[in-house]
Amino acid sequence: QHHLPPQMWTNSINQANKMALLTWAKETGIDLVQVNGQRRYGGPPPGWVGDPPPAGTEVFIGKLPQDMYENVLIPLFQSVGKLYEFRLMMTFSGLNRGFAYAKYSNRRGAKEAIAAFNNYEVRQGCAIVVCRSTEKCELSMDGLAASVRRWELEAVLRRVTEGVLSITLYASPCQKRAQLAVLRYSSHHAAAMAKKTLMEGNTRLSGLEVRVDWLNPSLKQKLQSREEKLPSSRVQGAKHPGVPKPAHLPPVLRDTLDRLNALCQRRYLGAPLFLTKCIQANPNGWLRFWCRVVIPGCPVPFSGFTWVRPAGPGRSGHEEAKVAVALQVLRVLGES
Repeated sequence: QHHLPPQMWTNSINQANKMALLTWAKETGIDLVQVNGQRRYGGPPPGWVGDPPPAGTEVFIGKLPQDMYENVLIPLFQSVGKLYEFRLMMTFSGLNRGFAYAKYSNRRGAKEAIAAFNNYEVRQGCAIVVCRSTEKCELSMDGLAASVRRWELEAVLRRVTEGVLSITLYASPCQKRAQLAVLRYSSHHAAAMAKKTLMEGNTRLSGLEVRVDWLNPSLKQKLQSREEKLPSSRVQGAKHPGVPKPAHLPPVLRDTLDRLNALCQRRYLGAPLFLTKCIQANPNGWLRFWCRVVIPGCPVPFSGFTWVRPAGPGRSGHEEAKVAVALQVLRVLGES
């Protein structure tokens, strides 16, 4: 019995449609790039000027015939609006995996595509599904050691991934004496690339392997509802694994802010801008703040949460929150 070599075997599948695709690409000058199991057009397309389209401009396309390619799909979906990007998921054999994503230049294009092509027969008896893409931007990282701090994790993520916007640590709902981090990224693409990097890189923190996945909506709701309940039930002096340990502020608050300003000036990064918002208050006087530090010379803002206790009566806690987050930024920048 004669066996074809793997490359010849995969090339022999669906040859007619593959040749039609190559001819179409050559005639139109459209450039298709295959990376990580998906073949992509655009993102951005030729001649695009400005930022990528906002959220809500991408549609999911399902139930595609596996032998159908971009020479049929791109003209079809381009007929209702300008495409920014088209991604077709591929198998190793050169067939598609039955689904794709089309991102339009505006939300109207996505809306028109859903109206025109949901349940549309691309072939007789082959009706496709077209709906709004969820464009997930959040990952969960479970199994972190209890000793790992947010600024340590942020330093690692900024080194190996791009576009991280915020990191929130919780007690792991699945493992004892472990933490789960919720990672929010600037886009679905940034989150997908981070997920691939973190899964393939066997990322370790404090010697433990961690599990990375898309953040499940039910898990997100569970974590948020648990967090809302915990601060009010915390008793002064009691220990609870779900409540972050508040940072002890240095005696001279101004010193830390001056150190960060001096560092930014020394590295020509520009003056840091602090945004603070009190989101929770405990009966025992501790306040939980959301904080963001925008440094012009850093591509991504530093964001996170911290617990502080105002230094004296009548104080709002905002200055103490600035100091707490400034300490974390100094550690990330290697100046703690």
